Amino acid sequence: MVGTSNHWVQPTNKIVLDSKNLHTQTMKIETVTYCYPGRWVQVGTNDDDAIAGAAANDDVIGFIGYEQTSKKYRPATIDTIQVVGDQVAVCNGPGVVFLGHLLPGCTVVKGGLLAAAAQGTMSPATAGTHDVIAIAEESVTTTAADVDEQDIIVRSLK
Repeated sequence: MVGTSNHWVQPTNKIVLDSKNLHTQTMKIETVTYCYPGRWVQVGTNDDDAIAGAAANDDVIGFIGYEQTSKKYRPATIDTIQVVGDQVAVCNGPGVVFLGHLLPGCTVVKGGLLAAAAQGTMSPATAGTHDVIAIAEESVTTTAADVDEQDIIVRSLK
């Protein structure tokens, strides 16, 4: 979806906006903590287990897809958490544009670099210091007082 003023428009109940170069693999949710569509995940106990990325240095492998996940395991909305044992689509691919989540207390401008952060979210990154996993496709500001993470459209580099 491209807006008329040449910018991305946040989708309704959808995660992926541009699927060129999209790769998916089906993985099983090991723990439900923060496993929402659009969150970055890492490998859990077994190679087919997925858990939400827990810290900035975690080796995230992709994000939980929504429309790519089988309807049998797809939650009612993108704001509904997955449950243990769900077989979800873990998506990645350079250039894929999707709706992710920015950690509270962060500000990022369009074109800003992002790294993995707690709870499968992202935070601003510095090239050479952080493992840059995405580029912001819009400017977003959150405050430390925000209870929930803020949705943000990003372009994956993973």
